[in-house]
Amino acid sequence: MEKINALSIDLEEWYHSELVEGRRSSFSQAEEATRPILEMLDRYQTKASFFVVGEVAAQNPDLIQAIFERGHEIGCHGYSHKLLWRLDEGLFRQELNQFHSAIERIVGKIKVKGFRAPCFSLDNRSKWALRVLLEHGYQYDASIFPVKINPLYGVSGAPTQPYRISLEDVREEDSKSPLMEFPMSPLKIGKLKIPIAGGFYLRMCPLPFLTWGLERIHRSQSFLLYFHPWEGCEKTPRMKLPLLNRFISYYGISSALKKFEFLLRHFRFGRVDQVLGLE
Repeated sequence: MEKINALSIDLEEWYHSELVEGRRSSFSQAEEATRPILEMLDRYQTKASFFVVGEVAAQNPDLIQAIFERGHEIGCHGYSHKLLWRLDEGLFRQELNQFHSAIERIVGKIKVKGFRAPCFSLDNRSKWALRVLLEHGYQYDASIFPVKINPLYGVSGAPTQPYRISLEDVREEDSKSPLMEFPMSPLKIGKLKIPIAGGFYLRMCPLPFLTWGLERIHRSQSFLLYFHPWEGCEKTPRMKLPLLNRFISYYGISSALKKFEFLLRHFRFGRVDQVLGLE
C-alpha cells in the first residue's frame, strides 16, 4: 500500500512570526490567504491538519467552520502564538483552555488530538508542556524540529520519524509514553540533515531539488510537510526588518503556492492523525 505523507497548515497571521519582532497589526489576512489553500485541497481531494492559533479562530469563525466542514483536522497552535519558553505550566493551561473555548464556540465540542508549538518551541527547556497536553487529552505533538541550524528552535539528536516521546527527554523514545511525536522530516545525505519540508526551506529550495529531496525521504518513511498561508499570499505585508530576517520571512513568497500545488499533485497526503493511525 502506498505511503501517505502528512500535510499540516499552521493557521496564523502574518505578524505571528517571531522574525517580525512582535509587530502586531489590526490588518488580518488569515482568511484571504487560507481560502486558496482550501480550494486547492478540494481540487486535489486532499485532507490536511490545520494547527490553528486560537485568536485567529476567534476572529475568523467562518473560516474555521469551512475547514471543519471539509473534513480537515483541527489542531492547536496555541491561543496567542506565544513560545513555550515564554510561558509556564499555568499560563500554558490558560492558553489551551482559551483555545478550546474558541473552537467549541465555532464548531461545538470536538476532540482535538494534535498540538504544534509556536515556532517549534518544544525542547527540553519546555518539556513540561507534554504533561499539560496529556492532561488536556492530546494524543500527539508535532513540534520537534530535529535539526539545530536556527537559534530559535531545533533539537539535535531527536528522532526524524514518528515516535512515542519521552516526557523526561524529548530526544528519547519511550515505548510506554501515551503521547506520539511526529517530528519535522529532514533530508539525510550522509551525516547531513537538511530541512526542506516546509516554511522558509520550501520557499528557498528550487522545486527540482525540493521534489528530489522529498522523494528520497518518502522512499523510507512518510514525511510531514508544513505550510503557513501567509507564505503563499502576495499581500503579506513586507516589514522593515534586519536583512537576514527579511530574507527568511519573505523570500520565495511569489512562488510558494505554486510549489505547494505541485507537491499536492506529485505526492499523496493526508491528515496527521490519519498518518499516525489515530483517527
